[in-house]
Amino acid sequence: MRSPRPRSPHSLPQRVGLGACLAVCVALAGCALLPEPRSDEIRADALGKVAIPPNWSAQASQQQVDAGWLANFNDPQLTSLVHEALASNPDLLIAAARVEQANAQVDIARAQLLPAIGIIGRGGNKPISDLVPLLSGVMLRLSWELDLWGRLRYARNAAMAAADAQSADYRYAQQALAASVARAWFVATEAHLQQQLADQMAEQGQSLVGLAEHRERLGFGTTTETLAARASAANFRDASLQTRQAYLSAMRGLELLLGRYPGAQLQGANALTPMPGPVPAGIPIDVLNRRPDLYAAERRVAAAFDKVGEAKAAMLPTLSISAGYGRLSNGAVQTRQDLEQTTSSVAATGVMPLYTGGALTGQVRLRSAEQKQAVADYTRRALTALGEVEDGLSADQTLGERSAVLAEAVAANEQSLQQARDAYRIGKSDQRAVYSQDMATLAARSSLLSVQQARLSRRVDLYLALGGNAEPVAPAAEPEAPAGSPQSPHD
Repeated sequence: MRSPRPRSPHSLPQRVGLGACLAVCVALAGCALLPEPRSDEIRADALGKVAIPPNWSAQASQQQVDAGWLANFNDPQLTSLVHEALASNPDLLIAAARVEQANAQVDIARAQLLPAIGIIGRGGNKPISDLVPLLSGVMLRLSWELDLWGRLRYARNAAMAAADAQSADYRYAQQALAASVARAWFVATEAHLQQQLADQMAEQGQSLVGLAEHRERLGFGTTTETLAARASAANFRDASLQTRQAYLSAMRGLELLLGRYPGAQLQGANALTPMPGPVPAGIPIDVLNRRPDLYAAERRVAAAFDKVGEAKAAMLPTLSISAGYGRLSNGAVQTRQDLEQTTSSVAATGVMPLYTGGALTGQVRLRSAEQKQAVADYTRRALTALGEVEDGLSADQTLGERSAVLAEAVAANEQSLQQARDAYRIGKSDQRAVYSQDMATLAARSSLLSVQQARLSRRVDLYLALGGNAEPVAPAAEPEAPAGSPQSPHD
């Protein structure tokens, strides 16, 4: 039996020294990072010169914004269409893929903090110039860059912040898609109803042509009146064709949002969705906390901050360690009796950047400029969001007033039409008065339809601007974050 090989007299001190070195390196690698700016700090920096009022300019309820605005319309078909779009819309699928990409970047950045372990194998039996090519065996190898100054952790935190921003963008894309489907549904329904009105007006115009021709034959009318009636009827037929094309285009646009083939196979509703009650709008500052797109802008500021830290840390020395342990083949050992069958190695490499031609300082300036851009982008988005709410509240009030005025106009025209019919029935007027009043009534209904659709669409815009959710729990799940992701990226 082979006796145990005697231990090298230098192995124990080397191990003790290596252990002490690793302990020091790990301690250095745990240096704390500068914390990312908080939401209130970002807001103060971005909106420090903007005086945000405590209430909206337009009169609005300060109650909490609805968590499920889609249910307010009480339209089952609209709800079904929104669910279909959230499951199949190509743009939303692209946004989901971007979330997955951002999460993968987090995994990649996190992996840079961990040791890399691999196996090196070598085999051969024909020496070239020395003994080395004759050696064969397998070695386990470990390499690890110690994050002394936080460069790798800053990179990881920047990736995590970017992933948070991408997830928020996805949530906002869900809400924006739901709003787009709702608007498209209202537009398509209005186009369907407008087409019906236009067809009726075209029929009435043709009836006026027949009446004018009959009066001309009897000598009560003139050729000029007949030609004018024909021109008017042609215009009404053209309007009917235009509304039909508008209806088909609206349906194709809606089908594209749903991820369907745009064949205009959907059917519009026979009536517009009823208008919900007043919308609770909360207060202006709530919008900055509620909207996903503003949270995404906040996280991009945080990511830019971490990238500045990463660039500054890159100007400091780096330290990497490597270690290996393996076993050589018997053939090699027989060739060199002083070689041990097992071998190990430990090495440490330090790099201190002295001159890079300004690349490192330029990187710091670049990242600092990107941070300024991210803050300015938050300012722009925040002001745009507040402006969308103010405009939405104002439009909701104005369109409500216009809708009431036009409803009165429709009611007055309908009463006038009934009087014209009564007068014709008892012989006090001719049929031209009935046809003309009928056309005026149809025109008033058309104007009312347009305003009602615009009011519904602007209400959807207002829900979206306020940061409301289409549903309390979105039917389309957000892509999962990388496994083991902490809730906070701060070290």
